[in-house]
Amino acid sequence: MPDPSSSREAELSRQVQERDERLAVLEKENALLRQKIDLLVRKLFGAKSEQLDPAQLLLLLQGLDEGEPGKAPEPVAAEAPRRSTGQSPPRERGPRLPEHLPVIEEVIVPESVKAAPQDWRRIGEEVSERLDYEPARFLRRRTVRPKYVQRGVLDAVPIVAPLPDSLLERSLVTPALLAQIVVSKYCDHLPLYRQESIYWTRHQVWLPRQTMAEWVALAAEWLQPIYRQIQQGVLSGGYVQVDETPIRYLAPGHGRTKLGYLWTCGVPRGDVVFHWETSRAATCLEKIIPVDFSGVLQCDGYEAYDCFARRRGEAIVLAGCLAHVRRKFHEARETAPKVAGWFLKHFQNLY
Repeated sequence: MPDPSSSREAELSRQVQERDERLAVLEKENALLRQKIDLLVRKLFGAKSEQLDPAQLLLLLQGLDEGEPGKAPEPVAAEAPRRSTGQSPPRERGPRLPEHLPVIEEVIVPESVKAAPQDWRRIGEEVSERLDYEPARFLRRRTVRPKYVQRGVLDAVPIVAPLPDSLLERSLVTPALLAQIVVSKYCDHLPLYRQESIYWTRHQVWLPRQTMAEWVALAAEWLQPIYRQIQQGVLSGGYVQVDETPIRYLAPGHGRTKLGYLWTCGVPRGDVVFHWETSRAATCLEKIIPVDFSGVLQCDGYEAYDCFARRRGEAIVLAGCLAHVRRKFHEARETAPKVAGWFLKHFQNLY
């Protein structure tokens, strides 16, 4: 007969083993959840920059070369500074007078010289300069077209010069005013309702936002040929970078904002074109990327790009984004400092 005690001991051993295995799974799951919580907290409250100080990276890499006594850690090259598409301001202390500014000269003559200029001889001058500013101003641009009739001609028909072309017939707007509104909206991030308030409170000029919206739509229509030319240049090289940015927009009749996407399409150190869509579906890419485009499309790991590439077949080659890959190691530098530090070091050397 089998020994009951042995059977009981085997059953208990099996239960202990199952409990240990279950405990190991729970501990691993708990550690993973803690890492996700830490990552979420850092994203919400931590620094947004992903730059690493070389000294901080050396600290992460400490211990990797412990197997080789006396070997000093290799120096880590500092990350290259980020390139800026715009012109950087000068680094000198205090403001200076740019040479490209127009000069308005004012000559101040002593009162005694004004009284008897024949008694004085100019031998030199003292020159001083200051930085001045003229605030923007509205003005009434009046066009006067005189009418003429030929002398000595009976029943002569009066003549008058033709009216110059305007952007919009019977409209008050001039090209300069329209440029001011468009630049303020898209370059200075001043919505039309803010411009409406500024023009009224500072200049006592009432420009309703509805009117300005019509003018902006007019400007967009006039700029279509330039947009198409830029778009053609961006997509003609066989390599393009695409990304979609979520933006909240007003949806009249819904009582709340809706989520849309501004798709950006550009080339490194080149032009960028924007395309607005109310979704981020793969079908949006059909409107952005021409049918005859063939080449490399660089993007992130969003599945819409994979779907779009499969539809186009071999014409599209997807390239991943190295910044997204590096970000994962940057996020893991606290939970796995040595492994993450090793990869971050090589990212620095690469850049």
